[in-house]
Amino acid sequence: MGSNRLDSSAWFQRNSTTGRRAWLRWLPAVAAPVAIASGALIGSLPAGASNPLPAKTPAQVLELAASHQVQTFSGTMEQSAELGLPELPATGKPSGPASPGSVASMIELLSGKHTARIYVDGKDNARVQVMDQLAERDVVRRGSDVWFYSSKDNAAAHLAMPAHSQGPADAKDQAPPKDMQGAPGLHTPAELAQQFLSKVDPSTAVSVGSDVSVAGRAAYNLLIEPRTDATLVGRVAIAVDGENGMPLSVQVTARGADKPAFSSGFTSLSLAAPDPSVFTFTPPPGGTVKELPVPDRSREPADAHQGAMHNGAKGRVAVTGTGWETVVGTARGSASAAESMLQDPLLSQAAVAVPGGRLVSTPLLNVLVTDDGRIFAGMVAPERLQAAAAAAQ
Repeated sequence: MGSNRLDSSAWFQRNSTTGRRAWLRWLPAVAAPVAIASGALIGSLPAGASNPLPAKTPAQVLELAASHQVQTFSGTMEQSAELGLPELPATGKPSGPASPGSVASMIELLSGKHTARIYVDGKDNARVQVMDQLAERDVVRRGSDVWFYSSKDNAAAHLAMPAHSQGPADAKDQAPPKDMQGAPGLHTPAELAQQFLSKVDPSTAVSVGSDVSVAGRAAYNLLIEPRTDATLVGRVAIAVDGENGMPLSVQVTARGADKPAFSSGFTSLSLAAPDPSVFTFTPPPGGTVKELPVPDRSREPADAHQGAMHNGAKGRVAVTGTGWETVVGTARGSASAAESMLQDPLLSQAAVAVPGGRLVSTPLLNVLVTDDGRIFAGMVAPERLQAAAAAAQ
């Protein structure tokens, strides 16, 4: 089908509230912008679809994606980041909790390739298995019970979810103990797509390219291009299932580049209900098991569950800027996070000295570690990170 463009200003005015609300069920609660900047999958575009889909305008494809209701599926995802950083060992991650949005999770996903199996059955049952070369890491939710497991250490942790939990994404959002390096930090294409679709405003051009095929399913190729040169992103391609609107892959190309540096996609996918046994977890004999306290979110600001937290609280995340120019930074008192980030010798070698701290630079993401132990990350030029750090003094 031919490419055509959307008046993104008109679409944004109609959907800035209702469209985004539909996406929130996929959104992890902690530091989502950092997670999006750090995830990456598949380095090549999906194959073209053999049977053309009915023609749709960009606005219609956006609506299809925003309104999808798929909550039962299983499949395999592959992830790779081609950002010019040294590949970190699959089982040699920095210490600290590897929960989504954590520094350990972010750095792990900045390089190399990752494979994960995902199982979801409704709002209360989910399992994510990250398959490392010599180990497996799991997050398993069944009802109110959540388990974290690392086969490398044969270590497990259990959490009883509070009654107000919203769905499968909440299971991945919980953090394991600091001495257990086991929880996956991967995000589904739907979660990644939500972040980029939330940036669709008058500063964004949206079009639909030729149909593609992902995991054997025909999909619309939704193309999002920032109109501002303040971001490192040149284009985002989202494969939207032509039947149900579920995002099947996300690929991000840096400004001026020809190939995606950041991608996320299914290599296999079934919409049938997974076998219930996959949501049952029993700690293997001889392993360690820890019981985790229930996180108290009653004092968090209202916008915390949309990825933005107020500055000034120890260990919390501050979000400055909007859209493609968003910068995420940790508040004062988070020096341990900076130490965790730079403790890997390969990554420390990649960090270069700049005024005010050390910089890890890639085609799509820049990360600034300040001299006082704060971290600022964004898909923007280093100068914008330094400005955000100075403004937060």
